Amino acid sequence: MKLQSTCTSGRFSWIGILGAALLGGRLVDAISLDLNDVDSIKSVSQTLAYGMMKYYNGNVTGGIPGNLPQPYYWWEAGAMFGTLIDYWYYTGNTEYNDVTSQALLFQVGPNIDYMPPNQTKTEGNDDQGFWGMAAMSAAEQKFPDPPANQPQWLELAQAVFNSQAIRWDNSTCNGGLRWQIYPFNTGYNYKNSISNGCFFNLAARLALYTGNQTYADWATKTFDWIQNIQLMNSQYQFFDGTDDTQNCSSINHIQWTYNAGVYLHGAANMYAFTNQSSLWQTRVQGILNATDVFFSPDVPNVMYEVACEPNGKCDVDQRSFKAYLARWMAATTKLAPFTTNFVMEKLQASASAAAEQCSGGTDGVTCGLQWTKGSAWDGSYGVGEQMSALEVVSSNLISKVSGPVTNSTGGTSKGNPAAGTGGDTSLSATNDPVTTGDRVGAGFLTTVVLVVILGGAWWMVA
Repeated sequence: MKLQSTCTSGRFSWIGILGAALLGGRLVDAISLDLNDVDSIKSVSQTLAYGMMKYYNGNVTGGIPGNLPQPYYWWEAGAMFGTLIDYWYYTGNTEYNDVTSQALLFQVGPNIDYMPPNQTKTEGNDDQGFWGMAAMSAAEQKFPDPPANQPQWLELAQAVFNSQAIRWDNSTCNGGLRWQIYPFNTGYNYKNSISNGCFFNLAARLALYTGNQTYADWATKTFDWIQNIQLMNSQYQFFDGTDDTQNCSSINHIQWTYNAGVYLHGAANMYAFTNQSSLWQTRVQGILNATDVFFSPDVPNVMYEVACEPNGKCDVDQRSFKAYLARWMAATTKLAPFTTNFVMEKLQASASAAAEQCSGGTDGVTCGLQWTKGSAWDGSYGVGEQMSALEVVSSNLISKVSGPVTNSTGGTSKGNPAAGTGGDTSLSATNDPVTTGDRVGAGFLTTVVLVVILGGAWWMVA
């Protein structure tokens, strides 16, 4: 996850202007959410989606479809369009469908694998994975298919999976995906849970959608590797990553909501694929139980980012992570119904708290980060804050919608099993130089986490 390599001029100042406006005096009341009223949930979701899309300028003159302005990284744009697919799925509201399709198709790149030229030299496996998972959601939820002459949702998910399967690296740590794709990027020696988690998640979902055992074998292989390398412990807690120059012998023990979520959802897909096997049921339940660390001990059942919210050090990326745990917890209930009571108790409490926290800005409905703060806006704002609130609120409609489709249960998206098998384009730091800005964006988080590894096992961002 790193800084966009290209952006249109003036984007940062545009965000600054928006921020200044949001920090002005409040003019209207905060959001009122009634979780017992479907129309209320849909109305609040619409308000939150509108607030999120205020930050997007890829659909205006001079903008690049699919890109968010600085300080947001490319991966988060892919995650945001995944949220808009969920928004349509839950509410039936089509107002952002065209811009979502435009973005998902504009960013595919010349090899139709979400490796666009304006991102490739700094792109990581996790970045590509979030775009691939958005395409997978479009296939599963029957988001309107692109025209026949355009890449199809299932094809794009398969392309991302295939391109990453080629990168599986047995040269160190007995396997696993590296964080970065190209060796000239800082973080190439880091094998992290989220890159491998995106790959696992895609593999499990493709197995269920297509019925192809090969995808399931890859999902099992990836989960077993994560377990064997101890990026997941015996309590099903997932840790950030490990340094392959030390043969993955030292673990960064920071826990993030999105790691728990991506593995939970992947495991739930495997539970469904294996006809409710006891092995995957145990894993789903274990991962679900371990999410307790992400729910406040002071405000029961309200989600928080335990590694950075208490000390106020969540960065731009981390402000969006709760969106993905909420997304994948809700989706899990469709695949593993035995999780429903546990999940919904937490999503309901978190949605109510998130709606209360959306009380800031001049509009009075700008969302803050810390849902545990109640209606006292914490002063933060941005795509991540809006996206997280939107996912957790709209996820309370999960019982009102049908589950994910497959090839045999009404899925219409066309696949291409050979997509993405051509291998990565050969790049070097000399033929397309990586700028200082790119290196800062790509390397900052890794630098932090490698310091953590070398300095000892921490559970919170320092």
